[in-house]
Amino acid sequence: MSKISKKRKFPSPFMSFEGYQSWSLPSGLVPDEASPEWLSKGDNAWELTATSFVGLQSVPGLVILYGSMVKKKWAVNSAFMALYAFAAALLCWVLWAHQMSFGYYKNSPLVGKPVNSLSNVFLLGPTHVHSMLPNADYVFYQFAFAAITVILLAGSLLGRMNFYAWMIFVPLWLTFSYSVGAFTIWGYGFLQHKIIDYAGGYVIHLSSGVAGFTAAYWVGPRHSHDRQHFPPNNIIQILGGAGFLWLGWTGFNGGSPLSAGLVTSLAVINTHICTATSLLVWLALDMAVYKKSSVIGAVQGMITGLVCITPGAGLVDPWAAALMGVMSGSIPWYTMMNLHRKSAFFQSVDDTLGVFHTHAVAGVLGGLLSGLFAKPKLLNLMYGNDVYGPGLLHSRGHIHPGLKQMAYQFVGAVFIAAWNAVVTSIICLVISRIVNLRMDEEALEVGDDAVHGEEAYALWGDGERMPKPRRLRIPLICRRLMPTPV
Repeated sequence: MSKISKKRKFPSPFMSFEGYQSWSLPSGLVPDEASPEWLSKGDNAWELTATSFVGLQSVPGLVILYGSMVKKKWAVNSAFMALYAFAAALLCWVLWAHQMSFGYYKNSPLVGKPVNSLSNVFLLGPTHVHSMLPNADYVFYQFAFAAITVILLAGSLLGRMNFYAWMIFVPLWLTFSYSVGAFTIWGYGFLQHKIIDYAGGYVIHLSSGVAGFTAAYWVGPRHSHDRQHFPPNNIIQILGGAGFLWLGWTGFNGGSPLSAGLVTSLAVINTHICTATSLLVWLALDMAVYKKSSVIGAVQGMITGLVCITPGAGLVDPWAAALMGVMSGSIPWYTMMNLHRKSAFFQSVDDTLGVFHTHAVAGVLGGLLSGLFAKPKLLNLMYGNDVYGPGLLHSRGHIHPGLKQMAYQFVGAVFIAAWNAVVTSIICLVISRIVNLRMDEEALEVGDDAVHGEEAYALWGDGERMPKPRRLRIPLICRRLMPTPV
């Protein structure tokens, strides 16, 4: 048999559905009205799976994590803040926020046109980005990003924010803060094609860290006793919530290329390398300094690793991901465990779960390190030729493009931080004119029972109201039969 095979002919991309059917393709791969030629079934399946992973990070991931990391009298309120934000964010996203973040609006440098994303023509049409997916996938994936951002922000406010104020805060912050950050970096804004932010180191984590810290300043501190003594109510459930976060990040970073390609595979393995390294470094520092291996510390190190790798997950080599893990396990550890305790500025703001350190500090660190380590070949695979400058380390004799990219990374961090600080402050001031940002003193002392009329555990003694003594009630007929005392 001849080893020379005939050159295979491929069908024209303009061929009709009937033309495709004449080729010997499996019936499941033949385009039809339900699966047009521009749609990749494999990419579509992966993107929906990745979106589910990201959604599970919030519900139940952060619901469990928040409900377990706080004092037990705040377990219901903390978990419910996350659940409410997830639901409210979805409606805001499809009604106006998605188009504000990714739609085109004349020459607007900050935000798109606030129109809905609910028409079938739009949702079932191809995405405007270089992918083979319907808009429905992209809308839902980006919603999951928006929802987890505002839920992460809530970690700074647990244990004292008025729930009614939180209900107003979520849609306002998504509209005026998150949408602007997403549009300027990922959409058609003035920083488009300038900032390397693969999956949201700036748009998601820096935003949530700065906004949470700012909101915590305006809301005010927890009850004095809570601030001094705030033990987690369930360590085991904390590990369960953390597990949802860690494994869910497979979809967080793996879904960002909007395809099941090479960059996706690299992003996933880099994510877990960086996270494991960061956790072990944080743990080692805890053991070296405090002589104990802290479970809470290990979870914090895990989170900082996940955050740090996010802006460069599919754009750096595995060795760079490991080095980023070393940095994310040590620098945020220092700012949280050392600098925070010594700084009057940090002590003046009650950031309940230290979101500023785990997300803002780690997010900026990841963004700058991505500008340093981003590899030209991987940038080209992800974005196309010459869209972004190479990482400074890979400039190879042409250092100017690398320095320019590092400058852009710095400018992006400053803009996102400043915008979130200012806009979050304005939002809090506006809400304070409508309802109190902070609960009243009685609710702060009692906790869930005062706020929601519900308690996480059937145990008395951690802030619940003193139970009223119950009197034995004797029926009237029995009292008449009882002898009258002399």
